[in-house]
Amino acid sequence: MPIITISRCSYTHGKKVAEAIAKTLGYTCISREEILNASKEFNMPGLKLVRELPIILDQTVFNKHRYISYIRSALLKHLVKGKVVYHGFCGHILLKDIDHVLKVQITADLEDRMKIVMDRNGFSRNEALLFIKAMDDARKKWCQKLYKIDLSKICQYDISLNISKFSLDQAVDAICKTAMLDRFKTTAESRKAMDELLIAADGKSKTLTDFETDRICSIASLMRV
Repeated sequence: MPIITISRCSYTHGKKVAEAIAKTLGYTCISREEILNASKEFNMPGLKLVRELPIILDQTVFNKHRYISYIRSALLKHLVKGKVVYHGFCGHILLKDIDHVLKVQITADLEDRMKIVMDRNGFSRNEALLFIKAMDDARKKWCQKLYKIDLSKICQYDISLNISKFSLDQAVDAICKTAMLDRFKTTAESRKAMDELLIAADGKSKTLTDFETDRICSIASLMRV
């Protein structure tokens, strides 16, 4: 059975979509937080992301290859059995070479995203606009540094939906129907590719010290990846 990754910007109802898909298909729904098993001390708010990104990007001690190996290993261990909907930033990139993964992007109109921010945080309209733009810019810079990927390129997804143009039920129905296509069925080749990816990532992640592991979880939580 296929695996579904839901990639989204902040405040686009990606979690709701993922949970509804999992319920419809009888899949397990897993978030980035569950993958990392991060403690509360690592759940840093968006404002801290914006404030600390330049520091992280400039740290010469940051080893992106070890970081990617750890995150990919942690993710694959949860997804290897299939029938999983994963929602989190950049999940589609970590699994880009696996054929039975349906890579979904969820977007929303800026006005709708701003309304959520204003309602949740008590921001003014202008504050909400600046906050969202800062968050989006930070994530784009992070993804470019770490994966050399431009998040704005739609070709990296199998399907992209603007949730502002669809009801939740319509969006879920479209994604579920796409996931059931023969194109996304698990094959012996795709299973082998996933197993090999896990073995390679797991082997590298086992060399990490406790300090490096804690630091990776901290950075991943900070960047929402």
